[in-house]
Amino acid sequence: MGGDWREPEGVDMSDDLRELMGEINYSMSQFHDRLESRAKEMELTGGDPDVVKKLTMGADAMKDSANIYLSWARHYVALSEGGAAEAEEGEEDSDDFQF
Repeated sequence: MGGDWREPEGVDMSDDLRELMGEINYSMSQFHDRLESRAKEMELTGGDPDVVKKLTMGADAMKDSANIYLSWARHYVALSEGGAAEAEEGEEDSDDFQF
């Protein structure tokens, strides 16, 4: 287990990593949306305003953290595809991970 990291035949590791980043992006976006929805639901049904505020702020914090995480993931995928020069190109522009 774990010792052989070579790409299986016919599998492009870059595509595989990019697909996983897409899945992570989707999951993090869904988490944010559902937590935010839960806060709104609690607010409409008379839930504790302090809890509602914490959930809303928490959803925003999770969104920000997810964007940072995905930015680093993109950096390392780019690094795996072509070295440091590739990883540095366009690092500041991570709009594709903003949800």
